[in-house]
Amino acid sequence: MKNPPFTPIPEETLTACLAQLAFTDQGLVPAIAQQHDTGEILMMAWMNEAAVRESLTTGVVCYWSRSRQALWRKGETSGQVQRLVHFRYDCDRDCLLLLVDQTGVACHTGRRNCFYHEVTSDGIKVISKVEIDPKTLYSK
Repeated sequence: MKNPPFTPIPEETLTACLAQLAFTDQGLVPAIAQQHDTGEILMMAWMNEAAVRESLTTGVVCYWSRSRQALWRKGETSGQVQRLVHFRYDCDRDCLLLLVDQTGVACHTGRRNCFYHEVTSDGIKVISKVEIDPKTLYSK
């Protein structure tokens, strides 16, 4: 099923949403990205107010990079874009769930998702293969 075109969130709703979110002392809120149609958990990242605002107005997911101290537009370098389908937050208003349509892989290691380590009674296992060489993703 094809996603309907993204409709930007009106300023009044956006302002109300931002006022309700419980950002950390650093001005961040954790965001979990989930593939909207399969339920696959893709990744976790952080968002600040500007990233939330941009994601809800453009429909292209934007995060806050703690290492670069800058907005991180998912797919800007790699082409592995996340299109926002639904934006939700939890009961405590301190965690976001982004239902997205992920182009290609979500993980910087070239895997579909970032949750590829599994802890078992036999030890820690890598449970998914690299789909795209990271050198190819970030050669741009």
